[in-house]
Amino acid sequence: MTVVGPFGLSVRDQALEADVQAGLAAVEEGLLEATKSDVPFITESAQHLVRAGGKRFRPLLVTLAAQFGDPYAPGVVPSAVVVELTHLATLYHDDVMDEADVRRGVASANARWGNSLAVLTGDFLFARASHILADLGPEAVRIQAGAFERLVTGQILETAGPRDGRDPVDHYLDVLAGKTGSLVAVACRFGAMMSGADETAVDILTQYGERLGTAFQLADDVLDIASDSHESGKTPGTDLREGVATLPVLYLRARAESPSGTAEDRALCELLAGDLTDDARHAEALAALRAHPALEQARRDTVRHVQEARAVLAPLPDCMAKTALESLCDAVVHRAG
Repeated sequence: MTVVGPFGLSVRDQALEADVQAGLAAVEEGLLEATKSDVPFITESAQHLVRAGGKRFRPLLVTLAAQFGDPYAPGVVPSAVVVELTHLATLYHDDVMDEADVRRGVASANARWGNSLAVLTGDFLFARASHILADLGPEAVRIQAGAFERLVTGQILETAGPRDGRDPVDHYLDVLAGKTGSLVAVACRFGAMMSGADETAVDILTQYGERLGTAFQLADDVLDIASDSHESGKTPGTDLREGVATLPVLYLRARAESPSGTAEDRALCELLAGDLTDDARHAEALAALRAHPALEQARRDTVRHVQEARAVLAPLPDCMAKTALESLCDAVVHRAG
């Protein structure tokens, strides 16, 4: 049994392990090649987050989905590079919007070079992804364009907030489906499609990716509050400090506003709405939310989404790749505690 990929995914088959390791190594080479420029400074800024590492969650899903066809088909690795480049580009833009100082344990591009260059570097990565995509055919271009539209729509919805009368939790789940689920779904779809898998497998794996991507982000929400250390390099309670209302906070607010809400619920909401840049207030809020039922409610929601992802896989033929995809579901649940 060998551990590969994010979260300690266990691969119990030597042939699959070899394919996954070779695929991820080829993707890494492809990322470095795609981020080279004749201008040395552009190469430095474009490779900044590539060299900082990362889980390579999306390329891993491409390589696993490709096992349902020909995993050595020529479009598999380039499509994984496209998906990861797109993800990296969004990180450059996200850090500007969030005014983040650190990403993957290193200074963010905007902190190092300023907002303008960070945005332009993200645009450069989008351009390189499009260049590779053009060689994969018009259907791949159409799929990626649709996913990118959903991704941007999710970001806009997050920025705008829920419309009047809309349940904030439903709104938030729509945001996550767009911002995270859409690109994870494309990773699975590209892997299956580029490998020549049949249409049924492509559809199943796409649905799996959509659900797993949302569950993955929900697990991060729980982890940000519940964990003493964060895999992404962020300190616990980062979202709280930045005033980001993730699922546990939304559930807390719903409880506080309901007829059954308690004085303690409302007091915690007031604390979270205050200035959490103060370390003492932040520690108090984090400890209170860790002990609140809203965190467990968010954890149950995460598990439900993971179970939906696992259930989608049922019609696929039993094989080690299917087992690995199911193991990813277990890993996401483990992240959520």
